[in-house]
Amino acid sequence: MASDRIRLRLSKAGHSYDGERWQFRALDLDLGAGEITAILGPNGRGKSTLLRVLAGLLKPASGVVESNPRTGFVPQEFSGSFPYSVLDIVLMGRARHIALFGTPGVIDVEKAMAALEATGMADYAARSIGSLSGGERQLVLIARALAGENDVLLLDEPASALDLKNQDIVLSLLGRLADSQKLAIAFTTHQPNHASAIADKVLLMLPDTQTLFGPTGAVMMESSLEALYGVPVRAVRLDGAAGQESAFVPLFRRRMREGDPHA
Repeated sequence: MASDRIRLRLSKAGHSYDGERWQFRALDLDLGAGEITAILGPNGRGKSTLLRVLAGLLKPASGVVESNPRTGFVPQEFSGSFPYSVLDIVLMGRARHIALFGTPGVIDVEKAMAALEATGMADYAARSIGSLSGGERQLVLIARALAGENDVLLLDEPASALDLKNQDIVLSLLGRLADSQKLAIAFTTHQPNHASAIADKVLLMLPDTQTLFGPTGAVMMESSLEALYGVPVRAVRLDGAAGQESAFVPLFRRRMREGDPHA
């Protein structure tokens, strides 16, 4: 790669399942150490497909993927049917460090517990994964990716099903991981405010396979978000703990019946 800072790069990459309808095409994208990239797009636009290409789970139909093999993928939800403990789940992230037919050793358990400590979930190690809330399970899945000692962390809508407090916990954690461990992080989201809160760079997956990628402040504009979602969006400035912060508000349209007293 051109720079040691770049952990993963797509060059002129594209993907199509049938060779006719493309989720993305001729996409140039790079993920840098210590940087967070947010990927936004409407339903069905190909955000999850792109993330799977970045993770090496799908091969692009065109273009080149240059990646560091140490890449952790965090799905939206854990779908296991067995009552695994939290520690068992996190130890699964150590799979490539364990010999074939081997069992986790002392170092593997230490790494798993360190990952749980980093996500604030160490006290839950003996709990069943099924007993946890959605926010707690999400933190466990992030811990599993951390236990693999990865340089790149890819997350598919990590806060989509969480309440506001748990959204804040997950987003704050991602920010700390980028700063303290210099991970290259990319996550998909439907929430522009998640991107503006923590992302250094943003990729907008616009209609007709168009994309817009660049620094958050340059990409997250009213006009670009309106083009992305097809609804009016307004940027507002709010006073926050660290000074003024930007937030984006969609202006939803209501279709009223004639004579509706609430119109």
